[in-house]
Amino acid sequence: MLENSFKFKLLDYWRNIDKKILLSFLLLFFLGLFFSFSSTSSLAGERLNKDYYFFFSKHLTFAIIALLIMFCISALDTLLLKKLIIPFFIISFVFLILVPIIGVEVKGAKRWLNLYFFRLQPVELLKPFFILMTVKILTFEKFKKTQMRYFLSFLLLTFVIILLAGQPDLGQSILLTGSWIFTIFISGVSVLYIIGLFSIFIILFTSLLFFLPEKFAYITSRLITFLDPDQGDKFQSLAALDAIKLGGLTGQGMGEGILKDSVPEAHTDYVIAIISEEYGSIVSIMIISIFLYISFRIIKNCFNQDDDFIKISLCGLAALLIFQTFIHAGVNTNLIPPTGMTLPFLSYGGSSLIGGAILAGVILNYTKNKTHLYD
Repeated sequence: MLENSFKFKLLDYWRNIDKKILLSFLLLFFLGLFFSFSSTSSLAGERLNKDYYFFFSKHLTFAIIALLIMFCISALDTLLLKKLIIPFFIISFVFLILVPIIGVEVKGAKRWLNLYFFRLQPVELLKPFFILMTVKILTFEKFKKTQMRYFLSFLLLTFVIILLAGQPDLGQSILLTGSWIFTIFISGVSVLYIIGLFSIFIILFTSLLFFLPEKFAYITSRLITFLDPDQGDKFQSLAALDAIKLGGLTGQGMGEGILKDSVPEAHTDYVIAIISEEYGSIVSIMIISIFLYISFRIIKNCFNQDDDFIKISLCGLAALLIFQTFIHAGVNTNLIPPTGMTLPFLSYGGSSLIGGAILAGVILNYTKNKTHLYD
């Protein structure tokens, strides 16, 4: 009896899920495992004197956990998932508050909590819940037809950005601000209102850099280096760009790249460059195309949604996914300053994988039962 019930639920899940989005996410997880081994084996074996599978085995463990999280969230009742947004946001926000108090500092940045079995970067968990919480505010019945909803969502953004600025984390601040702007734009706010709020944000951000120069020297240094190549150290950015050029269209071959051994944290921050160097720019373009395709499917699904909350949430989550992808690619091609931004599902890191799984799970949950309308 239980076996038949499980089979029925499994069949029901498969029938209702957006299979193309699901398979695209699974493909990204698989590619992440493959490139994780390719980009970390020499680091583990030759530089750290550990087993060649050291980083890969850790990535595999987190990938399995992330997949379980993705499937569990995607299988939840949609109404139940809506109710869980506020408590999950509060938990992830509390984790972010704890970072400056008990966080671990690495290379001048305090962004992690030591949970003994791994280091958690709270902002990775917060990002999808931040978008969902923003949409909660925007669609809250009491504020639905007032400008108050935009102001409250701006306050929410401000609190999060202040905490991120203290770490400091310029990349995540830019990502969340861009995703927030897109989300409130989709909700129907006027462009002038966005310009006004964004101007306030820029003034506050500039003031922090001016009045607290020592605290934000890390951000100022990267901006100056990017704007004036003759100042500062652009080794990482230039090395990544050279690796992409060296790889050409077809690449140097698996294991033949030198970027992963010459640039610190290349397996997290410069994955696109590593892939381009070893497998060719054509593979990197195909990977970015997968992200674009997922975003296209999500936006297409929005046209079939009657629920404003789900419609705006899907648009916001799609923006979060594609903006992060382009920020990572932009850093790797020296188009924007280095930000320490991972590539979702492909970069090494447990927090990044789990955060990506939460985002993927919510997207799959909100797009299920709609695929038959446009397939």
